[in-house]
Amino acid sequence: MKKIILLFITIFTFSVFAKAQTTAMQLTGLDCNGVSHDLFADLDAGKAVLLHFFMANCSSCPPPAQKIQAMANGILATYPGMITGYAIPYSNSTTCAYTSSWVSTSNLSLYAPYDSGAVQVAHYGGFGMPTVVLLGGTDHRVMFSTLSFSTSDTTIMRDSILALLSSTTGINGVKNTISSFQVFPNPAMENLTVQLELSTIADVQIDLTDLAGKQIAVIMNEKQNGTVRANYNIATLPSGNYLVRIQVNGKTETQKLAIRH
Repeated sequence: MKKIILLFITIFTFSVFAKAQTTAMQLTGLDCNGVSHDLFADLDAGKAVLLHFFMANCSSCPPPAQKIQAMANGILATYPGMITGYAIPYSNSTTCAYTSSWVSTSNLSLYAPYDSGAVQVAHYGGFGMPTVVLLGGTDHRVMFSTLSFSTSDTTIMRDSILALLSSTTGINGVKNTISSFQVFPNPAMENLTVQLELSTIADVQIDLTDLAGKQIAVIMNEKQNGTVRANYNIATLPSGNYLVRIQVNGKTETQKLAIRH
């Protein structure tokens, strides 16, 4: 009888893993704190997104989330606003009140609390203790996932996130003049900051365009050197996806910007 049960569990586990997806499942709407989110918009804006699926009253679930939070905090110091997280219970019976409390008492400021995660869990291959998924890229790909978290996973995720963010800094065409190009917060609601690090004096134009490249506003147009930081109020612009474009010495690079009011 024990062998039959073990065989059933093995077959069931294999079937669950076989259904795991390589692309993200969309998640939109209000979280348990009443804040609106759009997972695909986060990914399209170049962000890394962490999903942490947990079980209520699971004592082993908060520590991995806290280790991931600490890892993300280190990256966010260099890439402000470019990592976000979602805390989601594995079942639909866990309430919003419980998830919000789980996030706050565990000091997990990175994570937006959600309830009812059964469909998401099934999409990513079933529930472990805990299930952690890392998403990134405009192709909405699963960069890393695990159903059995270990401390070394934070190193794997860190390296994946840094590779993603360094590939989206948008300085390939102007790298002889600009060593970094950051846009934050992203998504943005009211105010936008664009920061550049110039290696030499250059004429710099920074503007905001639609996705077709039509200019909407000029953020900066002047000669600059060293650290350049430009702020722009976007409160009057409609919610949607835009491009922040820099033009330096005849070269142009862009980064996607999501505006969400």
